[in-house]
Amino acid sequence: GPEIDLVEEHSHQDATRDSNEVTEHRKTGHHDAHGDEHGEHEAGKAEISPDAAKLTGIQVQQAGSALVAMTTPLTGRITLNENTTANVRARFPGFVKAVHVNLGDTVTKGQKLATVESNESLKIYSVTAPIDGVILRRETNIGDVTDGKELFVIADLSTVWAKYHIFPRDVANIKKGQPVVVHTLDEKTSQNAQISMLFPTTDALSQTVIAIAELPNENGVWRPGMTIEGDIKVGEKQAAIAVPRDALQFMEDQQVVFVKSGNTYEPRPVSVGMTGTDNTEITSLSYRTHIIRM
Repeated sequence: GPEIDLVEEHSHQDATRDSNEVTEHRKTGHHDAHGDEHGEHEAGKAEISPDAAKLTGIQVQQAGSALVAMTTPLTGRITLNENTTANVRARFPGFVKAVHVNLGDTVTKGQKLATVESNESLKIYSVTAPIDGVILRRETNIGDVTDGKELFVIADLSTVWAKYHIFPRDVANIKKGQPVVVHTLDEKTSQNAQISMLFPTTDALSQTVIAIAELPNENGVWRPGMTIEGDIKVGEKQAAIAVPRDALQFMEDQQVVFVKSGNTYEPRPVSVGMTGTDNTEITSLSYRTHIIRM
């Protein structure tokens, strides 16, 4: 119908009494009011046939009680679990006589990694793996002098860390033990976890605080170095009426939802409460009583 500037008088009624269908008005949102010299029309009200509604992508759903959850999005990387990573050095300075493992080999605790001849006693001794894991770095070859340097790095990849950088504005909302959903950028891989550690210091360069969530990784899907995201719940509320966030529209600086009656879609001004990541609490929904034409 025609779109004209109107002053509306309406009474307010608690949103919990409303059982109308609320539309997500996604692709038809051009509702700037324009003057019209003829007749009385309600601003923004439109009649749309079911076929046209389908073509324009309008979706309709019943507004009702729902959990409104606020989450803080995090960005980070998968890293080695530093508590299950071992840096292997020789016990005594000497010459490397043999190296028994290569990069990427899986080793077990006690397995021989290298053979070294001590400088002082000239006795041969073995350098062994202190844990089960994978050889991630091999820093030695036959003929090298050990001299206290790191020879191997072994990592137990059965668990890894999701390491997130928390911005100062979000630090107060994040605590040890909070649940976090860790997921890949394409969201194809996801894992529920908990914040297991919150560093007590701030990173000087980025001014962020590091939070760690430990992840089981028996199947090896979490590879150190992967960029990941996370959603951490910082608040929630059971709302009597909630609508998807994209169902809210702005008309003349006022938030509205479109209510469907038959094939007619009518904007209703709303008051909103808690806004979650996916949906928003509606605290009151205005009902039109009559329209006064300007």
